[in-house]
Amino acid sequence: MTFNSIFKMYQNGTHVPADVLASKGTRFANFIIDYIAIIILSFVVGLILGIISELLDSYALLDLLDSNIVFEYLFGMLMWLIYYIPFEAFTKGRTLGKYITKTKVVTHNGMEPNIDSILVRTLCRFIPFEQFSFLGEDGKGWHDSISKTYVVDINKFESKRDTELSLEQIGKLPE
Repeated sequence: MTFNSIFKMYQNGTHVPADVLASKGTRFANFIIDYIAIIILSFVVGLILGIISELLDSYALLDLLDSNIVFEYLFGMLMWLIYYIPFEAFTKGRTLGKYITKTKVVTHNGMEPNIDSILVRTLCRFIPFEQFSFLGEDGKGWHDSISKTYVVDINKFESKRDTELSLEQIGKLPE
């Protein structure tokens, strides 16, 4: 059985069932955990830049980051890109926060997101006030809506998928 046939129930443009979606509380926990990880990543990169500046006896880059709000903002955006894109691309839609809360990102048809979806998802995080988009009734952020992705509870998602596959097999003769 191929990966595509496993997710047959989500094909033809249907959406991921609402009962397998991660709750708002879980999504908030993902955000907090990932935000802390990004702060730690930024600290480590800053530390490395400081060591390199000390070794080269040149502090121009650190002075630029310290004195210019635009460069600070761009540095922060770079840290978000460095964190989210590789994490979600190489771990099949999961970040540190999603590992801890046992959730993952899937596309609208239940498949693993491709690099294009992940890139759109990550870039949409920079939309001003994007964090407030979770206050709606469905608890779905703009980075989910625009990229046509969902964050699902892995246990519920796989249980529902397995149930659907089992129901599909009823009455079929073994091959």
